[in-house]
Amino acid sequence: MRRGLIVLAVALALAGAARAAPPSVDARAYVVVNATNGTVLAQSHAHEELAVASITKLMTVIVALQHLSPGDDVKVSAQAARVGEERIPLRAGQTVSVHDLLEGALIQSANDAADALAAAAAGGNIAQFVDWMNEEAQTLGLHDTHFVRPDGLDAPGHVSSAHDVAILAETAMESATVRDIVRKRSDTIEDGTVPLHTWNDLLGVFPGLIGVKTGHTDDAGWCEVAAASRPGYTIYAVILGSPTRAQRNSDLDRLLAWGVSRFKRVTLVGREPVTRVALPYGRLPLALVASRPLVKLVPVGRPIVERVVAPSSVTLPVRRGQTLGRIDVWSGTRLLGSRPLQASRSVPRPGMGGRLRWYATRTVKDLWGFIS
Repeated sequence: MRRGLIVLAVALALAGAARAAPPSVDARAYVVVNATNGTVLAQSHAHEELAVASITKLMTVIVALQHLSPGDDVKVSAQAARVGEERIPLRAGQTVSVHDLLEGALIQSANDAADALAAAAAGGNIAQFVDWMNEEAQTLGLHDTHFVRPDGLDAPGHVSSAHDVAILAETAMESATVRDIVRKRSDTIEDGTVPLHTWNDLLGVFPGLIGVKTGHTDDAGWCEVAAASRPGYTIYAVILGSPTRAQRNSDLDRLLAWGVSRFKRVTLVGREPVTRVALPYGRLPLALVASRPLVKLVPVGRPIVERVVAPSSVTLPVRRGQTLGRIDVWSGTRLLGSRPLQASRSVPRPGMGGRLRWYATRTVKDLWGFIS
């Protein structure tokens, strides 16, 4: 069916403007990650072991949900009721739902809620719960992380890193319960009697922000891991050790804006003809089209290369939709996608009379050309 040499056509296109450098950040460490494929877009001291304050509560919630259900009711331990700093507050012996404690820990960042979850999950043995937290950290590959407390209050040896926090947040967001809670700016628990308010100042401010957790202590400074969603991808940004709440918010806003601007959904192969191949017997060239469009998320500023493999000519007959080639689209060494190339129309093989007329016409033209 195919005739002639296989041809290779390479087209170069640029997906957007030149790549911009990430914004400057006033913090001990930061990282920006495309969670869709795990690509680190920007980082500084991303593996430095630092205090992370209440970001710890993401691991507390992950482990608690391995032992408790959101609909369970539990009693608040005396140890949890005594914990200081940010509180709901809870009373020793009080019965409260696990879901209310989850909201208290994730929205209000209440230390008593986090410790109550830990105590309830481990039968009152918070040390055992912390061991579970560290085991889960190792399972997730958080090699810069070690926990001492479930609430994240400053303690010697209680550390993580910007790199590990990004993974921790992505893992926590696999839970529909967590995703629902961390996008709330406020809520009420205990039958509407206790109001909660988030410390996440970018919720409702940065477009597409879906969470996830803030933290602050004297040792940790102002910290946050945030996630912004766009069609087809989600960007996570982590800042650890910012000097002020306002500085953290400003830097995180700029990191997220920079991160989401690094990608664009592009129609790499549309419905228009990709190439044309020659047909015999004087027929007009046959357009080849992709079997279906190829739409992908591509990095801004990186070259996109299209590699087309198709015959220079084909014999007849050809039926519409017949596969006659292929187009591959690459970004560097990464194959973004492939599509078969198909005949855009059917072309029958002419009968004996039609072929004879064509040969006769071509012979006459050749002779005339020779004479003239």
